[in-house]
Amino acid sequence: MLKNLLFAQQAASELGDYEIADESVLPVQTILDGQMTTSQSLIELAVRFCLNLLVCWIIVRFFYYPKSRRRDYFFTFMIFSTAMLMLLFMMGNAEVGVGLTLGLFAIFGVIRYRTETVPIREMTYLFVIIALAAVNGLAPLYNLVDAVGNNPHYELSAGNVGILALSNFLVVLLILILESGRFVRHTSTKLILYDRIDLIVPEKRSEMIEDLQKRTGIIVEDIEIGHIDFLKDSAFVKVIYTPEKGTQVSIDQLTKAKDFAG
Repeated sequence: MLKNLLFAQQAASELGDYEIADESVLPVQTILDGQMTTSQSLIELAVRFCLNLLVCWIIVRFFYYPKSRRRDYFFTFMIFSTAMLMLLFMMGNAEVGVGLTLGLFAIFGVIRYRTETVPIREMTYLFVIIALAAVNGLAPLYNLVDAVGNNPHYELSAGNVGILALSNFLVVLLILILESGRFVRHTSTKLILYDRIDLIVPEKRSEMIEDLQKRTGIIVEDIEIGHIDFLKDSAFVKVIYTPEKGTQVSIDQLTKAKDFAG
């Protein structure tokens, strides 16, 4: 009996030594979450805000505004982009998620812009600045350093900032190329209330084009016949032409005085 008790104590002692030795060979490490300091959060906000504001101002001021001259859309684009960036930045890590944030802006956009016809060019620029605000508000700028060590912390990554700046630059470059018209010939249109309906028949198309060129002073590329009013001897004609280089065309398709406001 005594012999068995001594054997059990020896076995327990050896097992304890084994466990201690095993823990010394395979130490347990815990991964701690790093916390961003207040100064780092302020720097991140400043970088995102300044970059987004600068890129949005360049796009609206030098590409959109010179051709449209619409101050109302200039104001809308700048405020919309800034508000979108701030909302995404503040709610990016919240429980509501980014999806709900984008959904709210979509609802606001539908409520506001469904009341009037927004030209395709303005809608394109609106989606561009929304996309840039989303990229600038959500792209990672900081990297977690020493995640498995004793001092996990965040550091601003020059590579992430460079990639973000390059993404914005590529968008601006693409807009510059497309707006310059070097690869695609730029054409514009005029809506004309035409009074010589005797020339709208296909047999007199060339004569009609010649009359339009003589009366408007533009080189007509093509024409389309719209609504015809035989009671008033008039018809709506869509004239497609190439504007002179350097000229700004922004009101060709406006037919009501109220549309000229802004």
